Amino acid sequence: MDIEYDGLKVELQRGETLYDGIVKARLKGDLLSNMPLAAMIGGDVYSLDFKPNSDTSLKLIFYRDEEGMRVYERTLQFVLLMAMQRLYPNVRVFVNCTMNYGLHVTTDKEGGLLPTEVLLIKDECRRIIEQNIPIVKRRVNIDEAIAVFEAYGRYDKIELIKSHAIESFDIHEAGGEYADCLYGELAISTGCAFVFDLVWLNGGMMLMLPDRKYPDRPAKFIESPKIFATFRKSDAWGKLMRCDSASELNFRVKDGSIHELIRVNEALHEREFAKIADLIAQKKAKAVLLAGPSSSGKTTSANRIATQLRVLGLDPVMLSLDNYYIDRIMCPKDEYGNFDLEHIKALDVERFNSDLCALMDGLNVEIPEFDFKTGTRREQGRSMRLLPGQPLIIEGIHGLNPLLIGGHASADRLFRVYVTALTTLNLDDHNRVKTTDVRLFRRIVRDFETRNSSVEHTLSMWPSVREGEERWIFKYQEEADYVFNSTLHYEICVLKKYLYPLLCAVPEESKYSFRAKNMLNFLDHFITADVERDIPPTSILREFIGGNTFYT
Repeated sequence: MDIEYDGLKVELQRGETLYDGIVKARLKGDLLSNMPLAAMIGGDVYSLDFKPNSDTSLKLIFYRDEEGMRVYERTLQFVLLMAMQRLYPNVRVFVNCTMNYGLHVTTDKEGGLLPTEVLLIKDECRRIIEQNIPIVKRRVNIDEAIAVFEAYGRYDKIELIKSHAIESFDIHEAGGEYADCLYGELAISTGCAFVFDLVWLNGGMMLMLPDRKYPDRPAKFIESPKIFATFRKSDAWGKLMRCDSASELNFRVKDGSIHELIRVNEALHEREFAKIADLIAQKKAKAVLLAGPSSSGKTTSANRIATQLRVLGLDPVMLSLDNYYIDRIMCPKDEYGNFDLEHIKALDVERFNSDLCALMDGLNVEIPEFDFKTGTRREQGRSMRLLPGQPLIIEGIHGLNPLLIGGHASADRLFRVYVTALTTLNLDDHNRVKTTDVRLFRRIVRDFETRNSSVEHTLSMWPSVREGEERWIFKYQEEADYVFNSTLHYEICVLKKYLYPLLCAVPEESKYSFRAKNMLNFLDHFITADVERDIPPTSILREFIGGNTFYT
């Protein structure tokens, strides 16, 4: 039979795998940058050990592809967990969040891991990679899955099954000594995950993934103490509310205690906003610069901070960075020739800097006004002057960029807030909920609710949004005076109600059908909660599902 690899035809015999065809076609790369990790056939992703039974065409998936990164991450994670099983079979391992292209991993080992132990684990990972052990996938029913998980003491996975039964599971096994369920395809062997690093961090470790720009070397670990502290706080909140996993959230939906969870979660948010306002008032800041990635809840956060400032007797004024866009025709363009509206030079930085300084000095300023319909800016918009007790609140993706203030605005008169959405709710010990995925869920729902945009339209824009975040937002997050985590531990079971029908409507022939199926499979682990009546009109979640009183 003929198999077409990215346009190149290769003849395979029955029983031969996609990988056999790659070898025949001399497409096997020695570097991660040119190594096929999986294949896409008809909108679905397959491991390279798949044995086709008819003529077909496929697209090879590499690390540079979004799904290629996920395949590699799961494979490398599998190697680490296998190493931990060899060295510490009775220790529970937790894969937490991503920070700077690394996975934060902790254990329940008393006293945590020592730096010397992390070096031993790293050596064991290398040994497993050198052994190049085949990773075999098999589909099992619930009873078989429970038996496997019981054998390995994976009671977290059993709890997930009991909380919301799934019909079947894909279990990956290596050499008969380790098995796990990582919810997605892996590479064909442990030998494929050879680019990595393992760094000790506060009793845990950072599993460093390949550098996105230069995948043949691991990304460098960069300490991010503010982001790390924010993660730890959110993790503590999850334990406080008895909701740090999908199974716990599902049980709270079932027994009705989700109503209490919502009240406590929202109260914790309100307490954070009050704390931010207190710090702003203590500093006597004249301007609050608020930044964050797409769908992190910046607009609602800005309004809730303003409300808390009013409680303190201040009278904040909102100023939009959107009014400082230059005429669309003058915007810089990206590598594809499209206007790059997320570039810092899409804003009139010099004008903004001048206006900001004048406003903080108590002078009258004529604020320009940008017309999004015509793509042009009117220089005369509205007149503004700050009175004593009137701090500016400025929200936009470039709020933490030093170019925005250019050194003319004194730092002691500014307060910078970074709004993130650092999800700490996991499916189970080894399967984290990706922060970027939750933001995408929010974005899909909001785009449909407010702009009637399809899932496909939002997904088509997401790669450029993510690229803009990498260039203009994430590298400045540690410059913030305060980091606020907008994630709500209960939100996925609410978003599911809005997301599920939208994802089901994505046509099978769409180039985004695989992504939609993946999101549906993920959402299948959560029970839908019909609890809108409990969600306050000022909630971050209201920015996405509607009913936010700040916009009415």
